[in-house]
Amino acid sequence: MTRPTVEPLDLRIRSAAMTTTTASTGVEYYTSTKVITLKAGTTNSHTTVAPQTIQIALPTCIQTITPDKNGHVPAGTCNALWDYYPSFGAALVFSALFGLLVIAHIWQAAAYKKKFCWVITMAAIWETVAFTFRTLSTRHQQNTTFYLIFQIFILLAPLWVNAFDYMVLGRMIHFFIPSHSLFSIPASTLAVGFVSLDFVSFIIQLIGGSWAGPTAPAAKQLQGIHIYMGGIGLQQFFILIFVGFGVKFQREMLELERRGVPAKKKWRGLLYTLYTTLGLITVRIIFRLVQFSAGDTASNPLVSSEALFYILEAVPMVFAVLCFNIKHPGSVLVGPDSELPGFFATVMSAWRRRKGMEPLKDDGELDDLVRSRENSRS
Repeated sequence: MTRPTVEPLDLRIRSAAMTTTTASTGVEYYTSTKVITLKAGTTNSHTTVAPQTIQIALPTCIQTITPDKNGHVPAGTCNALWDYYPSFGAALVFSALFGLLVIAHIWQAAAYKKKFCWVITMAAIWETVAFTFRTLSTRHQQNTTFYLIFQIFILLAPLWVNAFDYMVLGRMIHFFIPSHSLFSIPASTLAVGFVSLDFVSFIIQLIGGSWAGPTAPAAKQLQGIHIYMGGIGLQQFFILIFVGFGVKFQREMLELERRGVPAKKKWRGLLYTLYTTLGLITVRIIFRLVQFSAGDTASNPLVSSEALFYILEAVPMVFAVLCFNIKHPGSVLVGPDSELPGFFATVMSAWRRRKGMEPLKDDGELDDLVRSRENSRS
């Protein structure tokens, strides 16, 4: 029996037809119809199957409007990156504001000798970079590189503030609570755990933000937006859990004061600063979730209004970074136990204490050890 001959798959364009329509906006939309041959026919002694053809319509457009001196074209038209005419002045003002906050945080970190404050400094630097490239983009509105850099930095900068919140509370637990722990979790372990979760959220948001770039296909952009929304949703979930630890810390401190145990002062102001920054970040997260879930259309005011962007994104982040200038952790965390020990040092110390190889530092640690042994016996 003769084996059938199958020719290799080949895609060849046989012809192309083009239809055009001109919109009132000055954009010429056209559909290019391409006839493609799928050369995969079969021939044998009994029959012959001819190659099949398909038609693919490829919609695209040609911009017939001449961009203005800043490269602006109407929203929704070819090469339009912005859904409104972005303000050069507003972007420049916020670039300057965040730049001043960078300088202030560098100075305060050096003055208080707090090395971990590089994290909040990075938050201010990322915001400065974001608004610097937004400023450049207002003058070069068809430059996708400027727009993409702005988009990535503005979407990810708040995670630095989040990480700093986690680090500050860990140090407060170590500094103020005699046992240096909360829910029997060492302060350094708690800080490392939440910073690690913040990093996971960072990676997810980075992937989503980069996929949703202006040059990506529409399907890729939508997928990127969904990934980013998942990332900020996860970020907000971690914030809610973290607030629970903050409330627990507050109750522990109030209990120490009620019992008349000598305690270090000024914990309230710094804790309320943490609550404030977390609240401001939450406002910003809700804004982004609602903005992206409502769709990227002109009827969505969160997309088409620059004023709402500044009110719900830029202003909350300015105050979130500024809060730690007003109530700097270095002004509270002073003296012994103000520096958080390393994570691995904490693990080794806990292991030695369990083995009886390291003396307990204070009565708080002794109380914790007695309670844990009583619980184990019961």
